[in-house]
Amino acid sequence: MRVYKFGGASVKDAKGVKNLATVLKTTGYENTLVVVSAMGKTTNAMEVVIKNYFENKNELQSSIHEVIKYHNEILLDLFDNERHQVFAAVKALFDEMALFFKSNKSPDYNYVYDQTIGFGELISTTIISYYLNEIGLENTWLDVRDYIKTDNYYRRANVNWEQTQDNISLNLNRSVLNITQGFLGSDANNFTTTLGREGSDYTAAIFAYCLNAENVTIWKDVPGVLNADPRYFENAQLLHQISYREAIELAFYGASVIHPKTLQPLQQKEIPLYVKSFLNPTAQGTCVSKGEAIEPEIPCFIVKKNQILISLSSLDFSYIVEENISDIFSLLHLYKMKVDVIQNSAISFSVCIDNIYNNRDKLIQHLKAKFNVTCHDNVSLYTIRHYNQAAIKELERDKTVLLKQLTQETVQIVTK
Repeated sequence: MRVYKFGGASVKDAKGVKNLATVLKTTGYENTLVVVSAMGKTTNAMEVVIKNYFENKNELQSSIHEVIKYHNEILLDLFDNERHQVFAAVKALFDEMALFFKSNKSPDYNYVYDQTIGFGELISTTIISYYLNEIGLENTWLDVRDYIKTDNYYRRANVNWEQTQDNISLNLNRSVLNITQGFLGSDANNFTTTLGREGSDYTAAIFAYCLNAENVTIWKDVPGVLNADPRYFENAQLLHQISYREAIELAFYGASVIHPKTLQPLQQKEIPLYVKSFLNPTAQGTCVSKGEAIEPEIPCFIVKKNQILISLSSLDFSYIVEENISDIFSLLHLYKMKVDVIQNSAISFSVCIDNIYNNRDKLIQHLKAKFNVTCHDNVSLYTIRHYNQAAIKELERDKTVLLKQLTQETVQIVTK
């Protein structure tokens, strides 16, 4: 059994969907499960829909219409007959979403987010499944919510592994081509949950673990795992081999090619992960597996934008001790802040955080009751694995360094 994952960039238009079919024909599709994300920038467009639902009802219908229009253009490019049943199937999903907005009574943003954001994946996989059947690649469309069960921690749900394992083992036909959605699950009440942004890679790993798959392949618009994001760094180089440990380190620090949660279940069963280009499916790409740490061993650059750097000091110049640090982390947990860097001295404590749940102001207000607080918004966090002095010097050029922390293998620098 093999597991393939195709991201939004790979199916952003009809040409991309046709190329997905070409990849399957080129590499083989027997005993294969294909996990697919929402098409193109649909998730971003759906976030606008959700924002309008809460904040600007007058724009809600027009933002939904933009999503409908985008998918209809892809449908018209893929299917000659507008009476094809795929049109009705996609319309039914949009109708279901509209009904939710009309009938929902919950004011909980995170709950509403999870009930609606996943329509992007449901629609993309519906279109792709119908198209593959149309061209002779027979497949079974699966609703991933029937297989991956989670708690109700909306927008970052935790997997119920025992129930998920049973669902996949007992109900999935391994001998056919299966198409399913990334990113989604469901809780005990069958409400939709999500695994976090970019969670489709994690979905592929969950299925691979439960199926004891031979391997997982993530199909990207890059040749494999690069030592830097080419959008932000020049002369990015391909990494041919990465160990699980090294890949987990890179993912932890924010490398965008592999989702942080993806690697643990694969490592447990030593299932190789390949990252390959959907534009060149026969190329070697990158293999993440047990073995050599990284090849070639060169500096790897990671950047996280729009971070918040908070610096604290005690009101009476007393030491920042274990009790203070415990209080700080309790508040970070309370306000659901993702911590990326911490640094402390005798009388100060600094933390760089990702304000995923928009609780910055509440956190700052709470901290001011016990500490002097300095806050820098919209900072950038740079991480270099396997750094050298030349790499650090080049990165710091023309930037104001607010925080810098070095360990044996890694340097992290917060800049404004």
